[in-house]
Amino acid sequence: MTHLTDTQSYEDEPQLGDYYALLKPRVMQLVVFTALVGMLAAPVAVNPVIGFASILFLAIGAGASGALNMWWDADIDAVMKRTRNRPIPAGKVSPQTALYFGAALSGLSVMMLSLSANLLAGAMLAFTIFFYVVPYSMWLKRSTPQNIVIGGAAGAFPPVIGWIIATGDIVVLEPWLMFALIFMWTPPHFWALALFMRNDYDDAAVPMLTVTHGRKSTRNHILGYTVLLVILAVGTAFTAIGGWIYLATALVLNALFLKGAYDIQQRNETMSEADNFAVERKFFRLSLWYLFAHFGAILLEATLKPIGLGGW
Repeated sequence: MTHLTDTQSYEDEPQLGDYYALLKPRVMQLVVFTALVGMLAAPVAVNPVIGFASILFLAIGAGASGALNMWWDADIDAVMKRTRNRPIPAGKVSPQTALYFGAALSGLSVMMLSLSANLLAGAMLAFTIFFYVVPYSMWLKRSTPQNIVIGGAAGAFPPVIGWIIATGDIVVLEPWLMFALIFMWTPPHFWALALFMRNDYDDAAVPMLTVTHGRKSTRNHILGYTVLLVILAVGTAFTAIGGWIYLATALVLNALFLKGAYDIQQRNETMSEADNFAVERKFFRLSLWYLFAHFGAILLEATLKPIGLGGW
């Protein structure tokens, strides 16, 4: 990592909004939502106050890992168009401030989640922060085109933590099905982004699949992972967290997602850049709705089952 402080000046007093931006609020929203679904889908009711506090501390932990990621990736963030306006490359927050901020929030979130929920939930949050910052950010991201495949596990842990908040149990199938949904969704989602933002990764020398293996290979990988994801997503309907509402949602969304992946796979470099960009961007946007809708269906099933309307 380059030391941006050698060449760039920073504001003495970052604004509140700059600290908020360090938390990666868009990512935090997904973390909070999937963790909440994991908690509410569990077969054990959680006291609302404890549940709210636990999700809050988990959100703080997610934000902490985002700040630490921005600290480590400040050099490549300054190069990429998508990230150059983040607080550190924009000169609003120094790397050292981001490091201290992220480290302090990490410790606080793990300690408070352990107290509000249970030690296992706190330990899993600590592991998730560590995995995102060290194996993914510091090693995988800059060393292998499989970075997002392996590193995607970090983003898949929140529903597992939510389940642990409610039950204190980890040796059951259901939370790991939710983990698998996010884990298998992550590569197609980010590879679609990499297809229409490829120049960013080229400029930053990040070995995304688009850079190391080219667009055609990336398109083939998107289709392959999507097929596996479709099987997993539809199959989840027939488990304890599924039901007819989830099945209907999954059938529609996965048909659209599979068609989108096939459309991407059919594109090639002889077609206009504008046509390829439009298809890839459309698939990327669909991928955002895809995950929210699946977890929304799981939440709806969990809400309606007690009154006999959800499940089978």
